Amino acid sequence: MLFTTASLLVDFGLTVLIWMVQLIIYPSFSHYSLKELVKWHRKYTKLISYLVGPLMLSQLAFALWRITETITFFDSGSLLMVFLIWGITILQFVPRHRNISRGRINKQLLVDIVDKNWSRTAMWTLLFLWNVVEHLF
Repeated sequence: MLFTTASLLVDFGLTVLIWMVQLIIYPSFSHYSLKELVKWHRKYTKLISYLVGPLMLSQLAFALWRITETITFFDSGSLLMVFLIWGITILQFVPRHRNISRGRINKQLLVDIVDKNWSRTAMWTLLFLWNVVEHLF
């Protein structure tokens, strides 16, 4: 029971966090001057990593643990979604954030980061709901 509760809390935390990023943080980037955005972004990425890093690692650990205990449709689906989220984050968002921190910013990058983040927002929301459904039934 404690394992399930902790796992769902991590999923919920990441879901709330990604919705805040999607609706508030990423759209706010376009309201900064280039110089101020670079300055703020460097601070933001450092600080947000203290939240996101442990949560994502915990989510991965919970998904891997569940799959070693029992291989169910839900557990396999959860692990697949976690891997997809990690892949999208590493391949699409790490490079974009690196460009912003280095001052390689244009209007299209700021539009893309919001538009493309909808995939992670949807996936983290789906993963949370998926795991809620699994634990309810």
